[in-house]
Amino acid sequence: MTADETETRFDVPLPSGPIEVDAAYGRPDDAWATIAIAHGAGAGYAHPFLVGFARAMRAEGVATLRFNFPYIQLGRRMPGPAAHAVLTWTAAIARAEEHAEGSPVWASGKSYGGRMASMAAAEGVIDPAGLIYLGYPLHPPGDPSKARVAHLPSIVPPQLFVEGTNDPFIDPRSQLEDAVASCRSASIAWIDGGGHSFEVKGRKRPADEVGAGLAALAAAWMRGVLPR
Repeated sequence: MTADETETRFDVPLPSGPIEVDAAYGRPDDAWATIAIAHGAGAGYAHPFLVGFARAMRAEGVATLRFNFPYIQLGRRMPGPAAHAVLTWTAAIARAEEHAEGSPVWASGKSYGGRMASMAAAEGVIDPAGLIYLGYPLHPPGDPSKARVAHLPSIVPPQLFVEGTNDPFIDPRSQLEDAVASCRSASIAWIDGGGHSFEVKGRKRPADEVGAGLAALAAAWMRGVLPR
């Protein structure tokens, strides 16, 4: 957690009973939006990539809520049922809205976290101002036949796919482009040379710096799709 964030927790109402998950909330002066940020499958809310992305989003005037999924909170390595992640997203958006002071609330996530947000939005249980996917995992690496796209056209809010051009989860890239074209309102922001975690071969950078580097384009897109 950084100095401009406050540690918090919120309940996720799982079928087996509620579980409290860790989160961190930060709000800059005169925030014009709030964004909830979910982690990828293998790392929790405190991963440096997310810390850097959230810090840079606050510098753009956006309040941030980073949070854990229950399986991470319980010390497990593998994600639980998708329904549990959808319930977590529902609780996270509700918590973000409590702090938003009437400003729009957005959903974002690294890889798995973003895909789970898309499923929650497709089911209609969350209705954010928009969704930002940081490395959407279109399919398992090397297996484009298992594309996770059927639900995407059902999503009403605008979507931004931030993707590295060398990401094996979206190879071939044309498959992602076709999926985005099938959506109601969606676009792609390509990160030249980026892998799944936006690492660029031959250019070694700390994960927090890599995450921070995506904030300006995310904030610019958010401003661009807000109703005038």
